[in-house]
Amino acid sequence: MSDPYLQFAQSGFGRFVTSRLGLPRPARLRRHRPGQPALAGPVLTGGAGRLDAVLKAHATGGDAPYGGLVFDATGIDNPEQLRALHAFFNPVIRQLGPCGRVVVLGTPPEELTSVPAVVAQRALEGFVRSVAKELRSGSTAQLVYVSEGAEPNVESTLRFLLSAKSAYVSGQVIRVGAAEVVEPLDWEHPLADRVALVTGASRGIGAAIAEVLARDGAHVVCLDIAAQGSELSEVANRVGGSALQMDITSPDAPARLVEYFQLRHEGVDIVVHNAGITRDKTLAKMTEDQWDAVLSVNLASQLRVNDGLLKAGALRRNGRIVGVSSIAGIAGNVGQTNYATSKAGVIGMVRSLAPELASRGSTINAVAPGFIETRMTAAVPLFIRQAGRLMNSMSQGGLPVDVAETIAWYANPASSGVNGNVVRVCGQSLLGA
Repeated sequence: MSDPYLQFAQSGFGRFVTSRLGLPRPARLRRHRPGQPALAGPVLTGGAGRLDAVLKAHATGGDAPYGGLVFDATGIDNPEQLRALHAFFNPVIRQLGPCGRVVVLGTPPEELTSVPAVVAQRALEGFVRSVAKELRSGSTAQLVYVSEGAEPNVESTLRFLLSAKSAYVSGQVIRVGAAEVVEPLDWEHPLADRVALVTGASRGIGAAIAEVLARDGAHVVCLDIAAQGSELSEVANRVGGSALQMDITSPDAPARLVEYFQLRHEGVDIVVHNAGITRDKTLAKMTEDQWDAVLSVNLASQLRVNDGLLKAGALRRNGRIVGVSSIAGIAGNVGQTNYATSKAGVIGMVRSLAPELASRGSTINAVAPGFIETRMTAAVPLFIRQAGRLMNSMSQGGLPVDVAETIAWYANPASSGVNGNVVRVCGQSLLGA
């Protein structure tokens, strides 16, 4: 789907008009293409802390404009030391090139006991989110809290954030914990020999997820209802996967999935709960059927499938469960009490199941998309649609591939330390936290 304002603002006349009127001028985001460099310029690193060796591995020589700026703040243990952020970034932040990356590494405040250290590390969130809003030309900023002992586990996260794969992710706080990490033999195809299930895979975000996971080497089982059978088969054939027609809300769906994966693949490695519907009405006008349908597809079915797979041991070790939440589940939305309730519930599912998945050597995380250009958003009235596109730091909507790339990062076998996270794919929406 096209964004007419983005196309206008990038034209010669549009650049003139937006400049004279002080209107937003969205940048054309640099997204991943096989064979291209991860960043368009060198990476400059600084700071002092536990991740010095990691930073040295990612630092690259070269002059400005920089492709990335990475600062290790794990050693900051009092507010006075926060001045180091200004000392590093102030001279170089204007030398960050288009679609550049800023990453700050810290220590989770909840794992500290010293009050000054907790204060200083928590302060990093305000710094990073503000920097993300100051950046222009499609650049992003993120904060990664790395637990003590989890230093070797940050590789997959840095590779994702310091690349074009994170084009529409900005202003996020990510936690990396201790876990047994197995790095892929081939970082270009990290999901080789792994089996993935993607629900709601016949179109839109679901189809993009299937394509990216297949690109990374997975065999993808694409699931959707029978009514979407034709489109589902097209997607499955395109990615070299399998098509599975099923109503995920049916009472026997969990048992059928367990049987399918155990018989055909001896289990499943990656489960992406993407299937979702909307039945929008204000609460006073919403029927019970509209409420129940959304909660059943978007939330209850995920819990039942997770329970079935885990009880049967069908999710293999170092497995991944990924839920698709929404910015609506964080900030709410008029006319979507049912949808927002279901998407907030997905966040609750991730937070509550993360310890159990960790005990099994696996993870559960969620993405929370903002305004993504799909057939669903194309049906939104024009002016509301355009407002949705502009209400973020990048002043544009995202693409389905942006959500898919974030899920692929979660699915990477080297992302074992990334557990219980909810990352917004929203261009740093002005709504929500």
